[in-house]
Amino acid sequence: MVVSTEGTGKRARPDSRLPVVIVDDLHVEYKVYATGKRATEADRGGLLRRAKRTRTVHALKGVSFTAYENDSIGVIGSNGSGKSTLMRAITGLTPSSSGAVYAVSRPSMLGVGAALIKTLSGQRNVILGGLAMGLSKREVEERYDEIVDFAGIRPFIDLPMRTYSSGMTARLKFAIATVRKHEILIVDEALAVGDRKFRKRSEQRIREIRDNAGTVFLVSHSMQSIRDTCNRVIWIEKGELMMDGDPDEVISAYEATR
Repeated sequence: MVVSTEGTGKRARPDSRLPVVIVDDLHVEYKVYATGKRATEADRGGLLRRAKRTRTVHALKGVSFTAYENDSIGVIGSNGSGKSTLMRAITGLTPSSSGAVYAVSRPSMLGVGAALIKTLSGQRNVILGGLAMGLSKREVEERYDEIVDFAGIRPFIDLPMRTYSSGMTARLKFAIATVRKHEILIVDEALAVGDRKFRKRSEQRIREIRDNAGTVFLVSHSMQSIRDTCNRVIWIEKGELMMDGDPDEVISAYEATR
């Protein structure tokens, strides 16, 4: 069952708003071994012989919705509900079994374009990451201090990345990935790292992307971050779209099931 709060008057959209992402009756299925390991294409030649040792997981079951420009959409649900699968399907990293995803431009998943090299210093990674995000060398130089200060790693910028904590690495990825304008950005649990000040800076950065006609999907277990950042929430449970609408209404319904 899908419950939508559209039409309640709390999230009225001007007709001029551009549909940016359309998810149309999306299904994602994959086979896993009894151990839980996903079967790869190379494995599937022997799947019939091992049929009793595999099972099919229906990760997404007919999910449909439309995202518009200036939408900041929180994506919530319990662990294993299909949130990350949905995000990977939107970016094209996970193929659909049926249905389709349409987007006006290629969605960016936070960190995918900013692959950091652990043997290099933070300084070198800022430069390489900025270039990987499509910035020119001059643009990287102009934004360098902004990236470093946003990530809060200036005392460690000359050290190799292998000495960084996982939180420092995640903050640097976020700073690099969001330094340029995105039409469609997917942020999967990135705001769970760092202290309160960093989370506030991150939430403000997401609002800036949205306000500049970008569309942001934020996957998080922090309902406060969702409320502070998003104008809309989608609730996914066991692969199904349960509710889509006003953040307070959707979050309240979700928390009532916990």
